Amino acid sequence: MRYLGIDFGARRVGLALSDESGALAFPHSVLINNKQLLSNVKGIVQEQKVEIIVLGESKDFKWEGNPIAAKADRFKKALEAVTRKQVAYEPEFLTSVQAGQKHSRRPDGIRGSRLRARRRKTNTMLDASAAAIILQSFLDHKS
Repeated sequence: MRYLGIDFGARRVGLALSDESGALAFPHSVLINNKQLLSNVKGIVQEQKVEIIVLGESKDFKWEGNPIAAKADRFKKALEAVTRKQVAYEPEFLTSVQAGQKHSRRPDGIRGSRLRARRRKTNTMLDASAAAIILQSFLDHKS
């Protein structure tokens, strides 16, 4: 069974997919949060034969909903309607920070403009890496 993980943000939305067995999560892509977001996610769900969607549940430091939580809840309801799939919440806390730490290590032998180009490329996938952390947490709990 394949799962889709989502790190919902006001500007960008990170996506991650599980392997066919539903055991491991991998960063997939980052979409712009615009009017095409729902149809783009629906296309990925259909193309990848996703059965369950996992949306990061955003909370503040007091474990209360934050400003993005209401938007994410509206997105969740719209996503359930358009995909006709179960959308489960998985608590997320500082997943973007965790993902950033994984991408910030400096590889040996890379300097200057090559390092800056590499960082630009990895920064574009930070939200997808955060989605993979959210999805992996869900997959680990379901086992």
